Parts: sequence; structure tokens; C-alpha cells
Amino acid sequence: MMVGVDRHELRQIIAGLSEGVILVEPDQTIAYANEAALEMHGAETVGELGETIEAYRERFALRYRNNHTPNQYPMERVVSGERFHDVIVEVKRTDKPDVDYVHSLRSLVATDREGNPSCLALILKNVSDQFEAEERFEATFNANPAPAVICRLSDLRHVKVNLGFLEMTGYTRDAVIGRSVYEVDVLAGARSRDLAISRLNSGGTIPQMEACLDLPDGGTRFVIVAGQPIELGDDPCMLFTFADLDLRKKAETALRQSEERFAKAFSMTPVPTLLARADDFAVTGVNEAFTRVFGYGADKMSGRSPADLGLWVHDAARVKFESAVARTGYVLGLEVCLKHEDGTNLDCLVSAERVEIGSETFALMVLQDITERKRSEREMFDAVEAVMADTSWFSRGLIEKLANLRRPGTDHQDGIVPNVSVRERQILDLICQGLGDEAIAKRLSLSRNTVRNHSASLYRKLDVHKRSEAIVWGRNNGFPLTKPSK
Repeated sequence: MMVGVDRHELRQIIAGLSEGVILVEPDQTIAYANEAALEMHGAETVGELGETIEAYRERFALRYRNNHTPNQYPMERVVSGERFHDVIVEVKRTDKPDVDYVHSLRSLVATDREGNPSCLALILKNVSDQFEAEERFEATFNANPAPAVICRLSDLRHVKVNLGFLEMTGYTRDAVIGRSVYEVDVLAGARSRDLAISRLNSGGTIPQMEACLDLPDGGTRFVIVAGQPIELGDDPCMLFTFADLDLRKKAETALRQSEERFAKAFSMTPVPTLLARADDFAVTGVNEAFTRVFGYGADKMSGRSPADLGLWVHDAARVKFESAVARTGYVLGLEVCLKHEDGTNLDCLVSAERVEIGSETFALMVLQDITERKRSEREMFDAVEAVMADTSWFSRGLIEKLANLRRPGTDHQDGIVPNVSVRERQILDLICQGLGDEAIAKRLSLSRNTVRNHSASLYRKLDVHKRSEAIVWGRNNGFPLTKPSK
């Protein structure tokens, strides 16, 4: 075909098109290119494209989007009379490596009345921006750690899957791509599956819902799945995103089992026990042993504190107990007096410790009724005092031992037994006899520094700050235990 003066009108029409148009001759000569086609090659003249297709090959490197270099350039396919459309190629100038484009191509082969080719044209559309955006989306999609799958709405087949989904499920990429949403079922076990399928078929947004995916190894995985309509190129698609619930489900199961074991142990323990909130000591549960010993049932205790019920006989003991729990997190063997539902006073040892259940903090309180033991002790002390009323026939040593029995050295004034070691007890005994550090060190064959270290530890446990206070504490609690040596 020769483009002569009679084709002037055709050139005018082509020149005004936004699409690029290149006219070629059957002898592979490039006859004409409009402004849009030149711009899509970074050229200013037709001569810059090349006078022939062979020259065009030398100046421009083409590659199909499937990464294959074409054996025939699209221009050659036009000359051969082939009709094609939507052929995507990457175009690079060999003399300017930084200049590259992505073209969408189609051929135009017009014939005359006799059926002979009268116009051979290559129609170009610059889709560089579109494919750059798609490449950015592809990179972001693949790098996103959140599991995701994209399915095409026209046939409901998966077209993209990222590494997050493959790692979460154990599927391979080939096992997902090309499969339908029902073969690799991303809505398996969905809580609102009918709604999800309806939205999928209509191309609407699928709200978040729990699902349980079937895994290739035969297992399952709990997830939250949601669907968002998107377009890839000109194809309407659905982007499915997932949040892994498996670890949370396992943690919830373990927590539930732990709470069940705790509840069973709490209920079955033979010692009166109650559970209260750590901030205000409002009772949330009592066991059967508590009801048996103190009379109060769970219905009366629930939501109320022991103070509200009048369980504490002495408010000072309650304040000391609650302060100790708040300060240290535990109380061990505090001797108190508590009131039975019928008004009877009971001597008790109360121990408590802060515990975490779920996201809340509680005080677990264990109560031991020692009323009978205290009654026996009082009877014994009364007997001892009666005997000591006439000490004429007792030795001094026996009198001191009976006095120590009446005032045992292990009883702390606030009812909490201090954890005093044997060595610290020996030192306290000698302090109460009036000995200084040097004399104590000599008596116990210790260095003075060792005696001072033990004394400091002793002071902390007795909650005293100097020797005179330790002596007062010791004298109030039956020290010295041994007769001072002369």
C-alpha cells in the first residue's frame, strides 16, 4: 500500500486520535505514525522509529508480559494479515535504557472490494501507568503478612494468593491459583455463609465473620474472613483477607479448661475458701466448706464484702488484713476473730493471695477455724497459771519454761508469724539478755559483720528499726528463752 495524496484525509483523522496509530506497508516499511504513537516511543519523528520494521527491531526491544521475547514483532504480525487485540508488551529503547513503556496493541487490517489489504495499521494504547499501579499492588499484596486471596468474579476462580495465606494454611500456590472458591473454600464453616455467598455472587462487600478453613493436611484453622470488591485491570474481583484465630481459640480453650479445674478444686476443697475482687473485696464465690463452717450461703455472700456482712469481729484486724494484701499480695496465717451467721465468734487463721483469673485480679482467701484449739490452749494456760501461783517447789528454769509456754515466742503481735531463722532467734535471745554485737559474736563464734547482717534481717522480719524496739518485741513474746549466763 502506498500512502499518497489521496490518503491525506486518513492522516488527518489518525493525527487527531488519542490512541497511537502506526501505518505499515506490505514490504515492512513504516509509512506513518501519529503524534500519540511517537510519544509512546519517546520519539519526535517517524524516522526515529525506523524506516522499516527491521530498523524498529534494532531501536526498540519488546517483551510480552509473560516474559517471552516475541519471535515476531506485532508489526510483522500486522503485515502478515493477522488480526489480534489486547496484546500487552513492554517496550524499551535500546539507545535510552531509562525510557520504557507498556503498550496494549491491536491490529487493523482493512481490505478493498476485491479482498486485498488496503490499510495495515498497528493501534497502540499506553497502559504504563496502569501496569505500574498493578505492579505496586502486586508487590504490596505479596509482602503483606496478612493472609489474602483474590478471586475473579466472572468465574469465581482464585487469581492471586499471597505468602501469608500459604503459610497459614499449608497450601502451595499451584494448589490455589485457578481453583474455584468452592474447591479451596475460603468461606468454609463461615458463621453467615449464606450471606457471604450471596454477597460474593452479587459482587458486594462481605462483612467480617468467623470461619473454619479446611487444610490440605486434613486439619482445620479458625479465622476471621472478610471480602472486599476490587478490580484487577478490567476484571471485577473479590479480595478475601483473613485474621488467624487459631492461637486465640487454643488460648481460650486452655483458659476455659484451667478455669474449670480451678472451679472444681475451689468447690471440693475441705477448707473454707472464698474468692473476692482484689479492689473492694466483694465476694464472687464461696465453697461448701465455708457455708458449713460459717453458715453463710453463696446467695448471701455474692457481691458483698465480708465487712458488709459483719464477718469481721474487729475492724482493726480487717484493715490490717486488707492493707497487707494490697501491699504485699498475700497474707499468711493471720490470727483473727470472725463471726458465724448466728452471731457466734470463731477464732480463725486467715491466709490470702492475689490471683489473676482472665483479665481480673482477685483475692483467694482461705480460712481455718481454730476455735477448739484456742479453747484448749486457754484451758492449758489457765492450768499453768494456777500451778505457777505456788512456785515454791519449782526450779527457776521450769518456771521460765512455763512462762514461755504461756507467751510463746512464735506469736507475732499482729498475728502474722514472722519467718525467723534459728540463727536469728539465737541472736534475738542474746539481744534480750543485754549482750552487744561483739559479745554475741564471741558467744556464737561468728564475726561481728555476720551478727550485724543477721540482726538487720531480723529487724526487717519483726518490722522494727533499732535494738531497743527488738528488745521490747522480744520481751513481749517470751524472750529471752534462756537464762542469762553470769
